[in-house]
Amino acid sequence: MTSLQRPIRGLVACLVISSVACADAEGPAAPAEPIAVDSTDWPWWRGPNRNGVAARDQHPPLEWSESNNVLWHADVPGRGHGSPSVVGEQVFLATAELDRGVQSVLCYDRDSGAQLWQTDVHSGGLTEKGNQKASLASSTVACDGRRVFINFLNDDAVYTTALSREGKILWQTKISDYVVHQGYGSSPALYGSLVIVSADNKGGGAVAALDRASGRIVWKHDRPSTPNYASPVILSAAGRDQLVLTGCDLVASFDPTTGESLWEVEGATTECVTSTVTDGRLVFTSGGYPKNHISAVAADGSGELVWENTVRVYVPSLLVRDGHLYAVTDSGVAMCWKCDTGDAVWKGRLGGTFSSSPVLVGEHIYAVNEAGRTFIFKATPEEFAVVAENDLGDEVFATPAICGDRIYMRVATMDEGRRQELLYCLGNQ
Repeated sequence: MTSLQRPIRGLVACLVISSVACADAEGPAAPAEPIAVDSTDWPWWRGPNRNGVAARDQHPPLEWSESNNVLWHADVPGRGHGSPSVVGEQVFLATAELDRGVQSVLCYDRDSGAQLWQTDVHSGGLTEKGNQKASLASSTVACDGRRVFINFLNDDAVYTTALSREGKILWQTKISDYVVHQGYGSSPALYGSLVIVSADNKGGGAVAALDRASGRIVWKHDRPSTPNYASPVILSAAGRDQLVLTGCDLVASFDPTTGESLWEVEGATTECVTSTVTDGRLVFTSGGYPKNHISAVAADGSGELVWENTVRVYVPSLLVRDGHLYAVTDSGVAMCWKCDTGDAVWKGRLGGTFSSSPVLVGEHIYAVNEAGRTFIFKATPEEFAVVAENDLGDEVFATPAICGDRIYMRVATMDEGRRQELLYCLGNQ
């Protein structure tokens, strides 16, 4: 059954809170029900621990094709580069349909792939400005067990919207006006009673925490007037939870509950896309404009830049495992460094261009290039070792979600110039 809800972009009504209307109501969030997701879920961008690492004891397939180890696949209308999110019996995706002029959230049945509902969040206000690799639905849905949250760039502004698990729009909050440079793709992060969002842009953006239940702004900070694309990430580092934002020439840390600035150092380049990771002591950031860099910054607020190199890891995010940092460069080279020193351990050629971020499952790293080829290689400092290569689809920009022994992958096929997106569920048959 498909439910098309009425779009509410830009309205201020009983269930819709605008940032302007509630700016003077900032303050502590009301107590909220706990975030309720399972260990076999993939509830938001980069998975349960926000670091691209799947839960332990997962056994997804190592081999697949269009006819092998496919449990189901479903058509996806429009275009989007946001990843699938999986909670309970539902899979969520964001999409944008230029022909209908809408931005939507889609919901599929986890077991069968049947579409359960589609809710139009914005009608009109779509722009085709920006990088040709960008989409108007590049954010990944986050789910707290009761609601789903999504960010969209629409009508020259960024909005965060909450929906029920049944697809009903609950509230919508404007975060910031937005001047398009390359595009927008920051995903919402959930923490305690909050949903935390960012809208960095060259017109001057913001990072804000909203009450999950009402959409009321709890705290908000202006950001530098520079283009940037990284998502806010909550990390446990230096003995505390920290909200870390990279880009705008800074690595900035905040208390996620109060918004208090903890520390800020010059350890990033201007434009970043990747989501930062940590080994508990250092925060690792990477960027690609105006220079290529990977850096390691002390997470204790000392301001120490521990090491830095000039490798271009602009779009695919990094991974950390057992004291080593792993990356896939945009140009298709897998690399491994020591976390503490930045010393290179190995590198190996995969092939192709990468926008999707790698995912770590046990001792295996799954990395998908833009042509739809997935390389599976070992997450070990001993050597570069490719375990398998699999092809699916003709174009992939979204990062796969891996949970419950299954891989949920958003791909696009090309048939006589017609582009069709599909959502695949892969599992050992």
